[in-house]
Amino acid sequence: MKNIIAIVSILIGMIGSNLVFADCGEMHENMKKNHHEMNMTDTRISLGLPEKMKQHQLSNMRSHVEAVKSIVGLMSENKFDEASKIAHAKLGLTPEMKEMCKMFSNEEFKKLGLAFHKSGDDLSDTLQTKDVNTSLRALNKTMQYCVECHATYRQ
Repeated sequence: MKNIIAIVSILIGMIGSNLVFADCGEMHENMKKNHHEMNMTDTRISLGLPEKMKQHQLSNMRSHVEAVKSIVGLMSENKFDEASKIAHAKLGLTPEMKEMCKMFSNEEFKKLGLAFHKSGDDLSDTLQTKDVNTSLRALNKTMQYCVECHATYRQ
């Protein structure tokens, strides 16, 4: 009896996992279709970046999101000095970021990028005051540049 229960359990597990994988395949196909349809209706401005530069830019933006997450976490622990350092190093207008922004041919994108990084330095300065509300307003301003950029431009 135990063997029958074990075999039935294994068969049910195999059938269930096949259904899951079938659903995943169908879901993947639907995602590809939806992505294609989004590209057809995406009215954002393409930056027309070469693949290598596109991947580098995407990596930088992921780093920015990670920095914002770290800043929020550090603020929640009242570690404003650490948050300030991250804001400057990861979001601020460092010489490297300034040079990178200058490489883009789209002048409006370039201006938006420079303004974003300048706001990262402003955020860094504001975090040093250790004032939560003022710091949140500065973070909101920095995040607004992210929203504006992603609403206007695409890779």
